[in-house]
Amino acid sequence: MQAHHTTVDPDEIAKFEAMAAEWWDQDGKFKPLHMLNPCRLDYITNQIAGEFDRDLTAPLPFKGLRILDVGCGGGLLAEPMARMGADVVGADAAEGNIPVARIHAEQSGLEIDYRHTTAEDMAAAGEQFDVVLNMEVVEHVASPIDYLTACGQLLKPGGLHLCSTLNRNPKSYMMAIIGAEHVMRWLPRGTHDWSKFITPDELFDLLTRAGLVPVDRKGFVFNPITWSWSLSDRDLSVNYVTASLKPD
Repeated sequence: MQAHHTTVDPDEIAKFEAMAAEWWDQDGKFKPLHMLNPCRLDYITNQIAGEFDRDLTAPLPFKGLRILDVGCGGGLLAEPMARMGADVVGADAAEGNIPVARIHAEQSGLEIDYRHTTAEDMAAAGEQFDVVLNMEVVEHVASPIDYLTACGQLLKPGGLHLCSTLNRNPKSYMMAIIGAEHVMRWLPRGTHDWSKFITPDELFDLLTRAGLVPVDRKGFVFNPITWSWSLSDRDLSVNYVTASLKPD
């Protein structure tokens, strides 16, 4: 599907098309995301539960909520949301990701509406969601403000937008580019363009200009000793996540 106006960057899409089949290989090119995923899910589930007054100990705590995962990849976030009872749409501009995600969801016994489409096209079609997940995508688009505006349009009034990305500073260059791509070789070289990284203040400004109200931000911090990720109120120096609301 081709939009009349799109923020899709063809070079960025090509990178992820080439890696599509590896989404569910925990030791493959998406190993960093598999390692980060429990920490991401902890933040996401707590934010959704808090905003919509849901009990995470209930069998299907997100039942009745419609959730969009933009840039869904192979479904690493869409599947847990579906397991928690949400009505989930997974959208990705990289066509090769969609069959991988569909097959894995089917094998997992989950019903997820996966689509090869863009946030802009869905917004133009008038789609509406309670929650929009926008994780590790904004640093790959051609125009962050246009993209975030489309994400905002996809939210119902009072809806929740969760957005994670990479900070832009010398430390993030060393960790995300030199460390992850060159030293550890977790990701293919060129996966990230440091110049497209966004500082937390810049992202808050973009979100506000997109018509959203930023309400929270936390850091995702990697501990090389325990080889694990955790949430931090203070350290947003490399990976971080934000929560914003659409005004009623």
